[in-house]
Amino acid sequence: MMGRGDGPGAGAAGGPTRHVPVLLEEVCTALDVKRGGVFMDGTFGAGGYTRAILDANPRNTVIAIDRDPDAIAGGAALASRVKRRLSLVPGRFGNLDGIAHAQGMDGVDGVVLDIGVSSMQLDEAERGFSFRSDGPLDMRMERDGPSAADLVNEASEAELADIFYHYGEERRARAVARAIIEARRRQPFETTRQLAELVASLIRQEPGGIHPATRVFQGLRIAVNDELGELVRALHAAERILKPGGRLVVVTFHSLEDRIVKQFFAARTGRTPSGSRHMPSAAMAEPTFEAVTRGPVGPSDQEIARNPRARSAKLRAGARTDVPAQEPLSAITMLAELPQTAEKRGGRR
Repeated sequence: MMGRGDGPGAGAAGGPTRHVPVLLEEVCTALDVKRGGVFMDGTFGAGGYTRAILDANPRNTVIAIDRDPDAIAGGAALASRVKRRLSLVPGRFGNLDGIAHAQGMDGVDGVVLDIGVSSMQLDEAERGFSFRSDGPLDMRMERDGPSAADLVNEASEAELADIFYHYGEERRARAVARAIIEARRRQPFETTRQLAELVASLIRQEPGGIHPATRVFQGLRIAVNDELGELVRALHAAERILKPGGRLVVVTFHSLEDRIVKQFFAARTGRTPSGSRHMPSAAMAEPTFEAVTRGPVGPSDQEIARNPRARSAKLRAGARTDVPAQEPLSAITMLAELPQTAEKRGGRR
């Protein structure tokens, strides 16, 4: 399963792996943490980025967000140790500007987003993210709302096929969806092993390749947690809350996420028109960001050797200009949606 450093062949949903912050030095450099200021860590996880930001300058403070209640609970000791320098907030990073305002901040100096699922979530079978360790078919980061089992047992064949194909990039999406519909008529899906074994019976594993269920599980996880939609909302929220000169740093782990971040920065730095054929008036908008990185920054060979889950990571960053925040980009909003939803929003149906 890809996300938060889980690349093919990297033990993506295998045995326990201590969560290691990916591209830590590169993130701190891109954020320019030594200058001091207020920073937001939109994906607190095990607190790796937050600790590094706090250690870089005694004047730094961090508002750390996580939608996983376990991550918030796990950060209590750090918050107690650094006292007023760290605020731990349960919530979604798509609302990071609202969270900043609730903390009394009109603007912040940096935002970092580490997209996807954490190693800790993958390694806990009871969370239902792993196809290698049997557990309830859950995948909910917040432990609330419809689960992966609900989706698998209730969604139509067409919807499941779209999820597997567009969010999981699984070429045999239709065959898997069809098999699920047939299987659930006999017995509902309740565990990760049930689903993984069904997928493995349909898709042959290539020698040295990823587990046959990798892409199906990825697609389900993204759909259950609306991960791409949250990313789109977070990019625009960061644009609204960053001060002029403030940095936005985003670490992604697969092409779906990176495509959204790449297009956002391309439009907001003026490298491509910021509108679409549905929003032509936005084409001449002034840049709201200046590029900090030229293209994606990847991990070194040394980091990959230490942490194989880092191999697919890409970092992109921009610095906020003094141009007011613009309306959300419809083009990247549509990238986060399944085709039928995007077509309806675009008025093509």
